[in-house]
Amino acid sequence: MQTFDKPPTADINPSEWVVRFSHLIKPKGRVLDVAAGYGRHTKFFLDRGHPVVSVDIDISSLVGMGSVSNHSIVEADLDAYNWPFSDSSFDAIVITNYLNRNICSAIVKSLSNSGIILMETFADGNQEFGRPRNRDFLLAPGELIRVFSPSLQIISYEHGKELVPRKCVRQRICARKGKCLADLIRSECV
Repeated sequence: MQTFDKPPTADINPSEWVVRFSHLIKPKGRVLDVAAGYGRHTKFFLDRGHPVVSVDIDISSLVGMGSVSNHSIVEADLDAYNWPFSDSSFDAIVITNYLNRNICSAIVKSLSNSGIILMETFADGNQEFGRPRNRDFLLAPGELIRVFSPSLQIISYEHGKELVPRKCVRQRICARKGKCLADLIRSECV
């Protein structure tokens, strides 16, 4: 079924935001692709040698990827506030085009020390361009900073309109658990 967050074809590029900050994930670090859809980010990270866990309510588009040895698929209804990874640790958690505020604290707990969260989804103002229009599914200005800054070091944040791949308003964050990036760079230089 085609929706605003699952296009009619699986042949789409990974998010430029995810690609831009992917180098911050430790080499061969374990990645969780939340609401994986067709697996565009799963494929991106598998191609770079990362073990990946893909989770979605509908895993039918991911099943063909399941035969890769460093890839596992979890079928879960995250909207039911069921976080199946409470005993797991990931070096990166990637979330695009999905919002469930109730699992944000669980996401932070599932990050390893110095783990990275890469998230982008629709934000207030998107109503002007199309779905989603319901404010329950749109981030308020600065919301990702407010949610993640108490426990994560914010590396980068954006909120604004974009034209490609379609007109919309998005909010994005890249954040790290543990020491701030400057501290990590200083410790490597000493």
